[in-house]
Amino acid sequence: MNLIIGFVLVAASVLGGFAAMGGSLSVLWQPFELIIIVGAALGAFVIANPVSVLVDTLRSLLAIGRQRPYDKEDYLELFALLYMLFKTGKDDLKSLEKDLDDPLTSKFFSAFPAISGKRRNVVFLADYLRLVLLGSEKSHELEPLIDTEIDSIEQELNKVPNALNVMADSLPAVGIVAAVLGVINAMGAISEPPAVLGALIGGAMVGTFMGVLLSYGVVGPIAGAIRDRREQEVTYFLAVKSSLMAFLNGYHPRICVEYARKTVSEEVRPHFEEVEGAMRDASQRTGMELGG
Repeated sequence: MNLIIGFVLVAASVLGGFAAMGGSLSVLWQPFELIIIVGAALGAFVIANPVSVLVDTLRSLLAIGRQRPYDKEDYLELFALLYMLFKTGKDDLKSLEKDLDDPLTSKFFSAFPAISGKRRNVVFLADYLRLVLLGSEKSHELEPLIDTEIDSIEQELNKVPNALNVMADSLPAVGIVAAVLGVINAMGAISEPPAVLGALIGGAMVGTFMGVLLSYGVVGPIAGAIRDRREQEVTYFLAVKSSLMAFLNGYHPRICVEYARKTVSEEVRPHFEEVEGAMRDASQRTGMELGG
């Protein structure tokens, strides 16, 4: 919804203001200038980025108008799962060894579909719990490794917004290219009457206008919106990390979950009572006692 409202405001402000000044909107309709700008920008984008980024860009554009990547219900399920895992204790994690070795087909993890349905998320959690089973029980030993992986995930997630920012930065220059080509075309009609020549030069200048508008009014904001969604995805892994560090430092399972809860933005952060209810529901699904 924000995307639609934003684009409507941009278009209404720019076009409405131009019309209010007495400008003719028909002058701004220069399809060939638009073809030059958009075509050149897309071509450069394809040259500069691997296929994986191109595919991810398309996927991100299709998802940009949807809800957040993780909502309150997703976090409630995560916190319930973390509590169930931490409640077993370091020694009793061996009872879940088979689940941790193959979390994608695990009956335990399948009880939490919002997590088991996302391969990266469930593997991320299972990998570090498996390391705990192997003897890495000190938080200062695992924390650098987790930070390294989160940095890697963040770099991967930011490839698309970074690429779109580069595209946005290049659009004003591409607009100048379109304008120069328009001026060249106008110079070829130098013998035409002033009215005709003026229209050609005005149309050429539209190229600069389009380049700047597409950069700061379309592509740049889209890149920012995608980056915001990607930062929310990183927050998910930071929540897992904070709870896992608390677990390794010997805190009570409920306190470990609270560490994760406090990491989450207030917009999607569940209330303490909601987390309690989610833990009770998870204990029934998994057949584990909730305990203290």
